[in-house]
Amino acid sequence: MNFKKGSYWLRSGLYSMFEKFSLQVFRFGGFYMLARELPQAQYGVWVLFLAVNAFVEVARIGLIQNALMKYLSASDKSEHGRINTASLVLNVLLTCCSILILIVLSQIYQLWWDTPLLEPMLYLYILTTLCLIPFFQFNFIQQGNMDFRGTFWSNFAREGLFFLYVSVCFFTALEMDLLQMAQFQVVAALVGSVVAYFTTKKAFFLFSKKLDVAWVKKLFNFGKYVFGTSMSSMLIKNIDQFMLGSLISTTGVAVYNVGIKISNLVEVPTQAIAAIVFPQSAAKMQSEGKGAVKYLYERSVGIILALIMPAILFVILCPELVLRIIAPKYLDAVPILQVTMLYGLFIPFARQFGTMLDSIGKPKVNFYFVILGALLNIIFNYGFIKAFGTIGAAYGTLSTYIVIFILNQIVLYKELGVQPFNAVIHARRFYIESAGMAFGFFKAKLSRS
Repeated sequence: MNFKKGSYWLRSGLYSMFEKFSLQVFRFGGFYMLARELPQAQYGVWVLFLAVNAFVEVARIGLIQNALMKYLSASDKSEHGRINTASLVLNVLLTCCSILILIVLSQIYQLWWDTPLLEPMLYLYILTTLCLIPFFQFNFIQQGNMDFRGTFWSNFAREGLFFLYVSVCFFTALEMDLLQMAQFQVVAALVGSVVAYFTTKKAFFLFSKKLDVAWVKKLFNFGKYVFGTSMSSMLIKNIDQFMLGSLISTTGVAVYNVGIKISNLVEVPTQAIAAIVFPQSAAKMQSEGKGAVKYLYERSVGIILALIMPAILFVILCPELVLRIIAPKYLDAVPILQVTMLYGLFIPFARQFGTMLDSIGKPKVNFYFVILGALLNIIFNYGFIKAFGTIGAAYGTLSTYIVIFILNQIVLYKELGVQPFNAVIHARRFYIESAGMAFGFFKAKLSRS
């Protein structure tokens, strides 16, 4: 990887890292205030609401994003208008289907989790998801053109506005009302879409007036497997909370979610590097073959592990200290937090596994694996929650990650010759190189003084 000044990796990596970091700051800051102010049962309702929202948004990302990024980065610019129009049509159609499903499922969710507020909140989210059509479309177009500036600013606007609303409520002692929070999400989505439009309009706003059905089919045929993979991944990430809401209570969801929110912080490097690796790996597959993709996987996973290991170790060793600082009402989440932090050891391998298989044109294999993971997670979570209560959700999800990690590495070895230990070598090399750079920097400073 070339991290020279002005390079693709440095420029894209910085914007992507800033985006993921700012989103984590806003979301974690919101969690910090909501966990302190809302009663545990209400906070649990909010967690379930966001989980349902995430399914809708991830569905759109799965069907649209990777297909659009792949073909924009690998096709001649003369084709971009037809590709963008076809992608927009798929975006609108998927949103319409999502709205119909939300209307039907709102009744089921209300009964399943015994939360009357959830139905009107989901109706408000229908307005949000309509506002997000241009938001996601323009962001995907920019990413497909390997530009991450507009994505950063539009996400910053959307998440920052909602964070500002929660902050005002928190610091002025205004009541945090769940329905009002859902209403403000609509406003934030609209503002984010406006920012996405203006950052795309100047350089990448290329649409064909005529719909190319062939491109619609091509994008759909690629995206359908990524769509299934993404939805199954969401099941892996959220089935534990859904089951807790049904088998235990929304209070149990709140306690478990505290551990999840803190452990999610270590995913920032994983998300940032995955966002910039996919278009680059797709291009390398075209020009250099599987050997380059193998190196890219091992190197990217190694860097992610190097970045997150110190945080994982600290939280596992000092969980009570972390909870006293962040969520003092949830000290009973100490053992849950220690288990959920272990997720971070497996998530980088799983995330980059999907990225690599998509980039080499095998999303179908990734799809089957994530379906398997979702099924395993349902089985493990049901059994462990029944046996151990709330912490059983953490045991069940960790068991799923371990099994899928083993199977993923077998497939990657057969397809690309990947060896997971090479990622550890790259992580060690990253520490050595970073220490050398830091030593050289301070040595230069001392020599000047």
